[in-house]
Amino acid sequence: MNIVPHHHHSCEAASSKIQRFFAEFHVGQILRSCNAYKLRGFAVMAIFLVAFEAAFQRRSFYQRKKDASESIPFERDTFYRFLNSCAIHWRKFTLLLGMAIIQKAIAPLTSGARRNVLIIDDSLFSRNRSKKVELLARVYDHVSGTYMKGFRMLTLGWSDGNTFLPLSHCLLSSSSKQQQLQGASEDVDPRSNGGKQRKLAQCKAPEVVLTLLQEAREAGAPAQHVLFDSWFCSPASLHQIHELGYDV
Repeated sequence: MNIVPHHHHSCEAASSKIQRFFAEFHVGQILRSCNAYKLRGFAVMAIFLVAFEAAFQRRSFYQRKKDASESIPFERDTFYRFLNSCAIHWRKFTLLLGMAIIQKAIAPLTSGARRNVLIIDDSLFSRNRSKKVELLARVYDHVSGTYMKGFRMLTLGWSDGNTFLPLSHCLLSSSSKQQQLQGASEDVDPRSNGGKQRKLAQCKAPEVVLTLLQEAREAGAPAQHVLFDSWFCSPASLHQIHELGYDV
């Protein structure tokens, strides 16, 4: 007699909640607007659902496929080909999804007099054991005061004082070729979303900050102020952010 593990029921419950979340916030439409189309084979939503569930179940694709192969009809090549697609604009996806959550779930419960803000911060994304990761660089860690292999993860978030939502992000390599341990792939079309993301990753942080703020502005993020650490602050940056319509 087979025994159904306890985590199987909890995974099914989580999957049901995720599917309701997808339906409520029209995740399928957002994916299509970000160039995530079905070219052949399995539906995009079926593959994305598996990727989304992984963040909550903390189990790799291999483990899930091994434990419940009947629930995942596609193989790992299909899964990773979707995640590595250079056509999909993932930064736009997180921004549009965050905006949908703000407009439908948060704004109706929030006073119009409340001051909303955009928050920018960076943190170390360490990859010390990696050797061949694309655009891997030597990055200075301000906490330990040493250089490490990895990236700077620049994150743009929104807050109304009670709730924080990440809207966009960019993994920063180094703008100096001398600090880069690996270059960008030559097989990626620079005109594609993946190519543009690789180019942005090699820009300096203040330039990337302005790009993320401009995208949030165009998406209609409801905010009057931008908050960040003092090291982001320079007269040129303050002037450019003010031109976008934000106080700092």
